[in-house]
Amino acid sequence: MRVIACLAEGLGIWGTARVFEVDPNTVLQWLVEAAEQLQAFSRHVLYDVRVRQVQLDELFALLSAVKNHDVSAADAIARLERTPQWVWVAMAPESKLVLAIDVGARTLAMAQHVVHHVAQVLAPDCAPLFLTDGFREYLTALLTHYGHWVQPSRRHATGPAPKPRWVPLPQLLYAQVVKTVRRRRLVRVSHRVVFGTIEGVTQVLSACGWQIQTAFVERAVYL
Repeated sequence: MRVIACLAEGLGIWGTARVFEVDPNTVLQWLVEAAEQLQAFSRHVLYDVRVRQVQLDELFALLSAVKNHDVSAADAIARLERTPQWVWVAMAPESKLVLAIDVGARTLAMAQHVVHHVAQVLAPDCAPLFLTDGFREYLTALLTHYGHWVQPSRRHATGPAPKPRWVPLPQLLYAQVVKTVRRRRLVRVSHRVVFGTIEGVTQVLSACGWQIQTAFVERAVYL
C-alpha cells in the first residue's frame, strides 16, 4: 500500500524501488495488480450515472515534465513523434467525478474508445452537455454514440426513396472551446456549438453560472 501511495504521489517506479529497496520489476507488478483491482472496482461502482455536463480533453503525457523543466520542449517533441501518448480524461465538472481515463494516441479510434466508455458509464437515457476542445474527432465519436437513423421524406412522388441518414439525437448538446495558437502563443479562444442550440447549451451552464469551457478537465489531466 505504501508503494502504491508513493506511485500515486508521482514518484517514479525506479525512485520508489530505491526508497523501499525492492526490484523495479516488483514495483511494476504491484502497480499492474493495483490497476486491475481499481478497474474492477470502477466497473462495479460506476454505472447508470446521471450528470448534466461532461468535459473531455486529451493532453500529451510529457506536458508536466516540460513545464517542470525536467524535459526540454525539443526532446519532448522528438519523443512524442516516436511514441505519441496522450492522456484522455472525461469528467463531470459539477461533481469532479472522473468518468473515464485512458492513455493512447490522438486518433479517431481513441476518441471513439473514450466516448464509448463514457456512454457505458452513463444511464441509457442520459444525454448530457458535452464540452471539448477543437479536436475534430470528438464530433464523429459523439455522433456515433448519440445518433440515430432518420428516413427523409420524399420530395417527389416518383423515383427511388431517399436513403436513411444518421443524425444526432434531438437531445444531444455539444460545444467546443477552440483555441488558436501562433508561434506557441495562445492568441484567440472561440466557442462553437456543434450539436443542439446555443439556448440549450446556455440553459445547462447557467445553472452553475458557467460559460462554455473545459477548464475543470484540463486541470485534472495536468494534475
